[in-house]
Amino acid sequence: MAERIERIVGRGCVLRGDDIDTDRVIPARFLRCVTFDGLGEHAFEDDRKQAKGDHPLDVARFAGAEILIVGRNFGCGSSREHAPQALQRRGFRAFLGASFAEIFAGNCTALGLPCATLEAADLARLMDAVEADPEQEITLDLEASRVHCRAGSFAAHIAPGAREQLLQGSWNATAVLLEAGERIERTAASLPYLSGFET
Repeated sequence: MAERIERIVGRGCVLRGDDIDTDRVIPARFLRCVTFDGLGEHAFEDDRKQAKGDHPLDVARFAGAEILIVGRNFGCGSSREHAPQALQRRGFRAFLGASFAEIFAGNCTALGLPCATLEAADLARLMDAVEADPEQEITLDLEASRVHCRAGSFAAHIAPGAREQLLQGSWNATAVLLEAGERIERTAASLPYLSGFET
């Protein structure tokens, strides 16, 4: 079984804007890699070049942040799994926002990265608080479904299936298969079309 993820504690980075798609998270020219190693340095590369050092991922006060705080419909567009892979390799361990594209959120869950949504007013308060004081720690408590920061404590919603996988440690499909190895072998041996027919 994979690691149980019950809470994420870390500093936040605020990335304002809605409908930020996966093409912006990791531009298409970086999808030709054989492994995901090194993708983190290219996260939001085109946006960062355009911002000339003023992008949140390049601003010194957000350096080392582990929780990315975003707007509505984050991760929309193509279903590339490179997007959460790049953000994970950039150091992010959780995402808080108004809403997430379904495939992006699913890809995040498969990596053990929670995507939690907040009500609009709570998200606005969280963003303002982190921008005013980026040194503060934020806690995403998956068991209690809450986010805690200096601005207060807010209800956080995580899709029930994803929340259960993260809390139980069943988010890593490979680990689940490896743990069930003996049962899989026994079942395979009992199937005539896999073990051969009796003569």
